[in-house]
Amino acid sequence: MSTDARPFGFWTATALIVGSMIGSGIFLLPVAIAPYGWIGVIAWLVSITGAVMIGYAIARLGQKMPEQTGAVAITAAVLGPWVGVLVGWAYWISTWTTIAAIAGAAVSYLGVFGPLLIATPLNGALATIALIWLFTATNLLGARAAGRVQVVTTLLKLLPLIAVVAILAWLGVTGQAHAPAWPGTSAGYGGLTAAVTLTLFPLLGFECAGMISERVRNPARTVMRATMVGTVVTGLLYILVSSGIAFAIPAEQVAASSAPFALFVETFWGRGAGLLVAAFAALAAIGALNGWVLLQGEVPLGMARAGLLPGWFGRVNMRDVPVRVLLLSSVLSSLLVLSTASRSLSGAFQFAALLTTCTVLWLYAAICVAALLRRVAVLPAGLGLAFTGWAMVGAGLEASGWGLALTLTGAPVYWWARRGAGVARAVTRDLVRGPPGDV
Repeated sequence: MSTDARPFGFWTATALIVGSMIGSGIFLLPVAIAPYGWIGVIAWLVSITGAVMIGYAIARLGQKMPEQTGAVAITAAVLGPWVGVLVGWAYWISTWTTIAAIAGAAVSYLGVFGPLLIATPLNGALATIALIWLFTATNLLGARAAGRVQVVTTLLKLLPLIAVVAILAWLGVTGQAHAPAWPGTSAGYGGLTAAVTLTLFPLLGFECAGMISERVRNPARTVMRATMVGTVVTGLLYILVSSGIAFAIPAEQVAASSAPFALFVETFWGRGAGLLVAAFAALAAIGALNGWVLLQGEVPLGMARAGLLPGWFGRVNMRDVPVRVLLLSSVLSSLLVLSTASRSLSGAFQFAALLTTCTVLWLYAAICVAALLRRVAVLPAGLGLAFTGWAMVGAGLEASGWGLALTLTGAPVYWWARRGAGVARAVTRDLVRGPPGDV
């Protein structure tokens, strides 16, 4: 492919990973993690380790199978097209449900400055849909334009995290930081499974470079480097800022806040600084939204080019943008937002986040099984598979069941793709043989 077809080098691929991970989740998670104390820190370490193991397995498989267009195509090549279609379909569902969650969270942050945006649930839903379509339009300009937006927004969204790190360093130097008692929750170590599930959602996106490897220059080398660097750096930053906020401010105060980052900065630097952090939190969600809108078009495109989805999903315009599937994804995301318009923005966020986590876990499990069967990155794949199973248990039977049900909706699409392939083979055979009566 040309440079235009592969616009993502190491820095852009890393920015895509970091930008997709640092979205709304980390800016809301201290609220849920605060009551866990040190158990929350352990949960972060477990989730980050699991993400690194799965990401490493994806990258190593990509190195061993460079002819494949991404992680879904690799899964199909190893486990069969049926499994490949189902997990790829599940991952595609997770992209547009993520978009609904992130766009809603971005609007809730923007509502600090424009209360009319969130005056009613319907207002919030309409503003969320408007934001989705704004970045759909950006991605219609091509992957290169989306990549540039991602680099800029990733750099800017790091600022509120750096502000929190600076305050934590100052608290440590002045001796004002006080660690909570070990382990810091009445559930003790029994709460670890629930905490691991909570810390997984903000880490989703670590796999995105491996999902669109056909857009990455020198993917055998770049995907591995970008995945490892992006996941480890972002994960460590998550531990520091999330645990730091929970440790520096009373847990009950953090748990009662709708904007824990703004609360933290405002506590130590004043109201103006808190509002500035709220603005950057909105920017973080917007940057993540851009990355996930890119993925919602690229994942089905890669599957169609691998023969796993009907050709309809692989149609592109002159900029090599899968316009049809990009528009379809944004329509489905908008419908999800409208279906939750009667809820608060936070309620809609939680619902969409639950759908996302439970659908994407099936891809993680499948890629680990594929690595084990190919005897590639056996130890990381084994650990990643165990982590995925643990996260499914933590999500609960109901949530995991919904994830499985959504995954199985890909079965008719698989039949459609197989039927189309059968028709194409029949036409080719007839053309080779010629019409009846030819000699």
